[in-house]
Amino acid sequence: MAQRSGAGVTVMSETGGRKTVITDLASFDSMMTHAADPEHMLELLVMRERMKSWRFYDHFRTDADAPARRPQIGTRTPTLASDGRDLPSAIQTILEIGDSAELSARIDDAFPGSRVAISQVDGVFELSVEQRGLLRALKTAELSDGTLRYLLLVAALLSPRPPPLLVLNEPETSLHPDLLPALGRLITSASTRSQVLVVSHAQLLVDELSKVKGCSVLRLHKVLGETKIDGISAPKWAWPKR
Repeated sequence: MAQRSGAGVTVMSETGGRKTVITDLASFDSMMTHAADPEHMLELLVMRERMKSWRFYDHFRTDADAPARRPQIGTRTPTLASDGRDLPSAIQTILEIGDSAELSARIDDAFPGSRVAISQVDGVFELSVEQRGLLRALKTAELSDGTLRYLLLVAALLSPRPPPLLVLNEPETSLHPDLLPALGRLITSASTRSQVLVVSHAQLLVDELSKVKGCSVLRLHKVLGETKIDGISAPKWAWPKR
């Protein structure tokens, strides 16, 4: 348990009749970093390690100077960075040790007849996209914002090392409405490996995800400046006994 005092926070844990006390924990410190002792505070340690494996993708830059548009040094990348800077490496990693067939299927679902390729010169990786009707492949610097964002979502959602929890905030940003059903199917594929939480304003995407068995749709609304969830009351919290 944690108690606040004038000098900060005191954390106490009791295991097998033994009590461990950590004093002088500042109010801005986290119990996850200072009280995750594997012998006496195993629960906090397990919780910390589990939370560290969660992934949050809030916003991918797709402007002209976005990190994802630049070639990068190639390295094994099972987890896409939050800003997408290692997109070529993440795609190449999926091709080598992930589900390359699923990768091809998700790209073809969104852009029929298209495929991605990774080139490398002196250890620098660059991604290009071959599209039906074009005489040459387009490099990432030439891709539309929507195409680049979809490829970033593919790399994030088809990770060879899927997380227990994956959170996407408004993944529909910059995407053409015609791509939203394909995005929904991409998220559905990822949901077989991870718990996926999607925050969206796009009804087309919500409708596609609602087809999935076990999908829960929570609708938010404002009441006097407070965000509420339809049909759900605030949970009552009590610290459990050990």
